Amino acid sequence: MLQGRNLLSPDDFTPEEFLEVIQLAREIYKSPKDFAHICDGKILGALFFEPSTRTRLSFEAAMTRLGGGVIGFSEAGSSSVSKGESLIDTIRTVGSYVDVIAMRHPKEGAASLASEYSYVPIINAGDGGHQHPTQTLTDLVTIMESKGTLENMTIGFCGDLKFGRTVHSLIRTMTMFKGNKFVLISPKELELPKYWKTVVLDNQNIEYREVERLEDVLGDLDILYMTRVQKERFFNEAEYIRLKDSYILDNKKMELAKKDMIVLHPLPRVNEIALEMDKDPRAWYFKQVKYGMFARMALISKLLGVK
Repeated sequence: MLQGRNLLSPDDFTPEEFLEVIQLAREIYKSPKDFAHICDGKILGALFFEPSTRTRLSFEAAMTRLGGGVIGFSEAGSSSVSKGESLIDTIRTVGSYVDVIAMRHPKEGAASLASEYSYVPIINAGDGGHQHPTQTLTDLVTIMESKGTLENMTIGFCGDLKFGRTVHSLIRTMTMFKGNKFVLISPKELELPKYWKTVVLDNQNIEYREVERLEDVLGDLDILYMTRVQKERFFNEAEYIRLKDSYILDNKKMELAKKDMIVLHPLPRVNEIALEMDKDPRAWYFKQVKYGMFARMALISKLLGVK
């Protein structure tokens, strides 16, 4: 039973509960008109303390397509936070108006703190470089649509694995499903943090390897998850400039890949995937965007307990 629950990290749901949400998302995708009014009279609070395009608009579109309404803000500067209001007071206030809150915040752990004081379910829409569980739901729906399973695959994560909250959440979730192996592709400076390797992978005896060259492993992958080097996570601009072009996926590199490998990306991209790649049938990142809306429609429905 997911009604009234929070989604702060992948650990909040069991594999069976993830599959329950995925199944509903796929049903909504096939017949969206059947779900057009199930949230009539319900309101989503979209609190985005950090800029976002896809995630914020995806949540707003999801609630609107379910028949509900949306209130909120798209940056901290347009809220009372700019006057010094605490996160706790903001959550208590908005929670008095809405039925569920989707929140993005630049500080790790902010969603967890909000959940301790909220009157309504909290959905973590990204907290710093920590977690992004609804992007993970999006990724799971996309993988299920393309592969028909969430098990026994070799998944490559390429680019910024240090600050990439989407990477952290998806790795954690895919370890819940049997037989998955990981290839971690990054420069030394952006490798997966020790915590994720030790606690999430090593302690569960999950098979993984770390490499610096994408070309060396591309042919082994069933899924390639590309990420951008995130300028906003760097304190040193010179370091960002040095690393930002570490990996660029193009048609020539894709000649090394399996014919049925798929390429995912949480977006926005900068130049890590060449525009020429968009015509490749293995490029699933814009399909991924659309599945994200249906994933969030399913999640909102489950947390609100609507039929």
